[in-house]
Amino acid sequence: MLIAGPCSLESYEKGLRDAQECKKMGIEFFRAGAFKPRTQPDSFQGLREEGLEILSRIKKEVDIKIVTELVAAEFLPLYEDVDIIQIGSRNCQNFELLKTVAKCGKPILLKRGFGMTVEEFIGAANYLKHYGATDIILCERGIRTFENSTRNTLDFGAVPIIQNSTDYKIIIDPSHGTGRRDLVIPMSKAAMAIGADGLIIEAT
Repeated sequence: MLIAGPCSLESYEKGLRDAQECKKMGIEFFRAGAFKPRTQPDSFQGLREEGLEILSRIKKEVDIKIVTELVAAEFLPLYEDVDIIQIGSRNCQNFELLKTVAKCGKPILLKRGFGMTVEEFIGAANYLKHYGATDIILCERGIRTFENSTRNTLDFGAVPIIQNSTDYKIIIDPSHGTGRRDLVIPMSKAAMAIGADGLIIEAT
């Protein structure tokens, strides 16, 4: 599984161009955030409802599947054209949201919280499974440690642990996991070497 696209959808024109480039490379899933939770309230929060409308348009025009983040249950009715609903790291243990999205009948991409143990990560996935989700994809996107040469520390050990103890698929996010363009390729190679089920890569 290969997912690629910009972290945040900025405009129809740019999103269309990015999706077309992904399609040319044979990428099946286009990732772009319409709702973007940010650390600072004055940072760009995404195009929101307009962004979902743009993604629906891009999906039809490019014939590509859409992956985008859901930040609150109230917006779920707007996600009819979304193929995989992403639950971001900030909401990984928002159990009420997990219970709701689990019932929507769509594949769920669950990103690991930056301070979660593997056991807690699996527990969050189990919430999805318990409440009805049947296609669950976990995403290792790095955890916060004392190391400051990268944005986060990718926990490659989580991949075989989760694969050996559950039936969940798990992919790697080398872009957010490191925050460094020069590390995306080597980390992607490492992800494939340890048997990850796919990658999600920031591409603009």
